[in-house]
Amino acid sequence: MDKLKERDIIAIQNEQGEESEYAVEALFEMNEGDYALLSSGEDSFLMKVESENGQQYLVNIEDPDERENLLDAYLLASMADFDEPGLRQ
Repeated sequence: MDKLKERDIIAIQNEQGEESEYAVEALFEMNEGDYALLSSGEDSFLMKVESENGQQYLVNIEDPDERENLLDAYLLASMADFDEPGLRQ
């Protein structure tokens, strides 16, 4: 778990009340929503970031197609070479 010390760490409590630590690998906006890519060093997953009354919390993305589409789009965007002509704005 040495990798986790290099990034922002958050604790997530599951439905059974058990806490686990995760590194925030990425925060990004897509399709008018905010998302967090989290990693425990062994597992990685995507969660939606919701806001209410000035507080932020993480919500599972239940739809596997939505989750897959978001991950695919994020991976494509993160792998793009922005130095290529035509990709700069």
